[in-house]
Amino acid sequence: MSRLKLTSLLLILLLISVGSLFIGASTLSGQQIIDTLLHSGEYDFIVNQYRLPRLLLAIGVGAGLGLSGSLIQGVIRNPLASPDLMGISAGAGLAATSLLVFYAAAPVYLLLLTALSGGLIAATIILFIAYKTKPTPIRLALIGIAISTFLSSGIDFLIIVNPVEMNTAMVWLTGSLWGRNWTQVPIIWATLAVVLPFAFWLAWRLDVMGLGEDCATSLGIRPSRLQLIALLTAVILASISVAVAGTIAFIGLLAPHLARMLFGHDHKYLIPASALLGALMLIIADTLARGLQPPLELPAGVLTSLIGAPYFIFLLQRYKAW
Repeated sequence: MSRLKLTSLLLILLLISVGSLFIGASTLSGQQIIDTLLHSGEYDFIVNQYRLPRLLLAIGVGAGLGLSGSLIQGVIRNPLASPDLMGISAGAGLAATSLLVFYAAAPVYLLLLTALSGGLIAATIILFIAYKTKPTPIRLALIGIAISTFLSSGIDFLIIVNPVEMNTAMVWLTGSLWGRNWTQVPIIWATLAVVLPFAFWLAWRLDVMGLGEDCATSLGIRPSRLQLIALLTAVILASISVAVAGTIAFIGLLAPHLARMLFGHDHKYLIPASALLGALMLIIADTLARGLQPPLELPAGVLTSLIGAPYFIFLLQRYKAW
């Protein structure tokens, strides 16, 4: 049954992906799109240089954020944890924004390394506070929100102090796939190609961790080492996703929850389901962003926040006893 559900999710993802190629300011027929994909031609820029790379980026970034959220929730065993609520996305965003303000012509590799460093620093701060205070899940979420808000205020400060230079960095702050091209596609997909098999390697170990640290230790697992590896993997995924597409909120929270509702707590299915649902959510958000009122576009992050914020409030109510 679980495999059938995964197959169904994959088919839905493929259908919506194909449908997204038709959405935009220019209305194209199916034949025109097929001819352009195969032979280029009159609509080459619209299809091959604009919609297609944007589609592949939406799949890759959404899958990365969903997978990152699944790993964070699995290793911390906190249903309220996610890359954006834990401050990872804000840390990566602040670092990338700072680089672009002071070095607008920064090469892509330097931007990636800077975003990754920011995400790691933010995650380290959160984990240090958690280690010292031993918070409940809801308090850990609130600590994450506080750190994330503090880091976001740093971005606001940069905007005020450097209004001219911020024009270059604004593309990373809107949580949008607008203006992205084939340059970013290999980055996110190469990251997924490396990390996804490793995430499957972690799957049964995260299941064992769910039984408690004592039980995991008795079965030959070193909890502290596993937590470090899984969190480092999650930070890499979230930071690279932010470097590519900006801070797109709540996908890392929503996708694992929806996956858990469909597949339970077995990480063998939870990990791929979180990736598929994250990709599906971002494709839908990005398609709506450019299709609601063309040629005007909303940032995809705005649409994910419209859904994610109420759901987070629901989760706070649900787990308030924790």
